[in-house]
Amino acid sequence: MTSQTQPEFFNAYKALPAGYQAMSSLEAAVKNSPLDPTVFELVKLRSSQINGCAFCIDMHYKDLRAMGESEDRLYMLNAWRESALYSDAERAALAFAEAVTLISEHHVPAEVEAAARAQFDDESYAALLFAIVAINAWNRLAITTHSPSGQYTSPIKPSEAESPKATADVG
Repeated sequence: MTSQTQPEFFNAYKALPAGYQAMSSLEAAVKNSPLDPTVFELVKLRSSQINGCAFCIDMHYKDLRAMGESEDRLYMLNAWRESALYSDAERAALAFAEAVTLISEHHVPAEVEAAARAQFDDESYAALLFAIVAINAWNRLAITTHSPSGQYTSPIKPSEAESPKATADVG
């Protein structure tokens, strides 16, 4: 295995605090919406996997574990279509996250959008869309600024986390 030297981290957040504040405000708006916190974190992790953002994968994996998410569901996330561990709402959100993340390939197919709209009310659907847009922006920032992975510690304490289901209802 060859070692690759990571370029030095560029702190864009310090260089342009207003940019960081704008991103943080978008993140807070989604977090304070009625969107289920587990769905919120699952789409962030899945989009980060697609984008290859090690920093964000590390963060959202650890946050989901701190929230009580099962290892099985996290292991299966790359192959969620083949797993019975995800609810219909989670499946619709993951398909939507993939389509929005990969929008340059084929835009968002009408059936993917319709499935997401069928699972979420208007406010939650809008929050889901903004969550996906935000994580894609965060991924691009983290990758481009060379944010170091493997150093994140989740601020979520198990007692503070809402109890997500270890396995979602299938149906």
